[in-house]
Amino acid sequence: MLLFSLLAAAALALPAAQPTGTATLAPDAETRWVPFELTPGNQMRFTMAVDGRPTVAILDTGVSYSVLSRRFADQAALKVKPGGSATAIGGLVDIGWTDTTSVTLGGATRRGGGLTVATLPAIATGSAQAVDLLVGRDLTGNYALDIDYAGRRFRLLPSGRMPYRGFTAPLAISRDRLVYVSELTLGAARLRPMVVDTGDGSSVTVSAAGWSTARLTGIRTTTAVSFGLAGAVTSTIGVVPSLALGELVARNVEIRIEPANGFSESIEAAGRIGSGFLQNYRVLLDPTAGRMILSPGPTADQRPLRSTSGLLVGVDRDRLRILHVMRSGPAAVAGWKEGETICTIDGQPIPRDYGTSALATWSAGAPGRTVALGLCDGTKRTLTLRDFY
Repeated sequence: MLLFSLLAAAALALPAAQPTGTATLAPDAETRWVPFELTPGNQMRFTMAVDGRPTVAILDTGVSYSVLSRRFADQAALKVKPGGSATAIGGLVDIGWTDTTSVTLGGATRRGGGLTVATLPAIATGSAQAVDLLVGRDLTGNYALDIDYAGRRFRLLPSGRMPYRGFTAPLAISRDRLVYVSELTLGAARLRPMVVDTGDGSSVTVSAAGWSTARLTGIRTTTAVSFGLAGAVTSTIGVVPSLALGELVARNVEIRIEPANGFSESIEAAGRIGSGFLQNYRVLLDPTAGRMILSPGPTADQRPLRSTSGLLVGVDRDRLRILHVMRSGPAAVAGWKEGETICTIDGQPIPRDYGTSALATWSAGAPGRTVALGLCDGTKRTLTLRDFY
């Protein structure tokens, strides 16, 4: 399952000023939980409404202005005005703008205003199912966002509410990029601003400069690939013994290190705190009150699941496509290549629900296990799993 926790959704920061509309929170908002499922890419996928139409969405606090898919806009015959481009993981993406009548999310309704429009590739969620909308700061930032990862649900509350106790960390909306930001301490480095990005399926990402400043030694690393709206990015990953986020000391945290001049540096951030980290806690994000509350869940501080195969794959209907071969892993030593496709694992065909099936655990299986892999060209190979980072 490591592959899926390494896929990243988009993080957009748009400079354009657009009409904001009028937002209201229902008196019974506290009872209006929004159920969600975790995508194979580790993001929260749920259903809401845009102009009364059911809309499949992902909660993405790393987005400043919520993004509607061009496919949805075309199917709904919405008028899209050109909007230039925006910064995303992987580079720049073309954007537009469409006016909306209403947007409803849990107990919150916004009337008027509009949404940014862009192409939303399915691969950004790690599955074959594309989504219609990335729900960003413009729809959630005025409220307290209570995310119950263990219960697979979230809700919007009036700012200032504290429905449970936990560790407190600072939280704000950045003035320049208009996204959720905090700070953390990693080794010798105090890193800020750190974008708090529920749309990023990875754990914690830091810039190359931030990693250098942390001055950590003895960390075994390898490579991994992330996917954003603008394409793929290869980074270094490893597991650090601990880091501090406000009052919280988190242990055994997977860290992604971006290449020099990577996405974080391009938006003048020190890095991102993603869903791969946040899902170990119940999380309250309340930027108006200036705080984030984290209550540890049963998986907090556990050593993260790591690849023992060295293959990062994506689901392509009835097959797995190799997206990345991790440095120094068993697959790299055996000569596996990006782009090759796998149709069977230990003789079993790839199911359509592969991402949530027990079969998907093979790539992070017990060291020493030998897995029989049938390629889609008819050839067969074996791969012996081992620890390598």
